Amino acid sequence: MDSLLYTEDFFTWTQQQADLLSQKRFEQLDLEHLIEEIQDLGNRHYDQLESRLMVLVAHLLKWQVQHWKRTNSWRATIRVQRTSLAKLLRRNPGLKSRLDEAMAESWQEARDLAIAETDLPDDQFPDSCPFTIVEILDSDFWPNT
Repeated sequence: MDSLLYTEDFFTWTQQQADLLSQKRFEQLDLEHLIEEIQDLGNRHYDQLESRLMVLVAHLLKWQVQHWKRTNSWRATIRVQRTSLAKLLRRNPGLKSRLDEAMAESWQEARDLAIAETDLPDDQFPDSCPFTIVEILDSDFWPNT
């Protein structure tokens, strides 16, 4: 298979690979790039999990630390992220086994985002996540309320 098409016209390459698969012409597939793209698809879902957790936890921290500034916008962001995470996990149940890993990887960014958005000193925020993954995902959990 001409892998030059992969680098020069990705869309056409994808259509060609799908056509070859549907015709069961496996020997003509660009397997090297096809494997790479399938792995990347899974990684994108994991990256989305991390990103949504980071935004959600940052807003939960802001909610907890700046209780006098709680806004409907913060509440909406928390709800939207929880809903989106629930949908992502429902559609990709294999990601559930990686929730703790994703939380660990997104924690520092969440803390940094909360610090930047509140202009509060770093020491106002905990060094480790004060919420469990169950609390983070629980639509009824609101810190210090």
